Amino acid sequence: QLQLVESGGGLVQPGGSLRLSCTASESTLHYYAIGWFRQAPGKEREGVSCIGSRGGSTNYADSVKGRFTISRDIARNAVYLQMNRLKPEDAAVYYCAAVYGSTCPITSNGFDTWGQGTLVTVSS
Repeated sequence: QLQLVESGGGLVQPGGSLRLSCTASESTLHYYAIGWFRQAPGKEREGVSCIGSRGGSTNYADSVKGRFTISRDIARNAVYLQMNRLKPEDAAVYYCAAVYGSTCPITSNGFDTWGQGTLVTVSS
């Protein structure tokens, strides 16, 4: 059974950077499309980025384009979300989610498995 674990969250000042990781010890993630989502208090969950299986394609929310980069490290069986030039509005719990296949679903409903989340705080 696929189990996802996020890590890399923490406290960062505006303009700073963090790299989030999504890993699975018992499954090979490159067979799955992996999405990153975030949810801030009082707000709905929103999609941030997604990478297709084997890293063939990526997409980003307009709010993070040019600042965030999603990538895979096949050897480490990990998907990363590099977040640069962080803004206070980026603060949220970030989740990774997976669905088997080669393409990214249009909405979060298309993902089957979710991690527990990692907290990103952006504050001076």
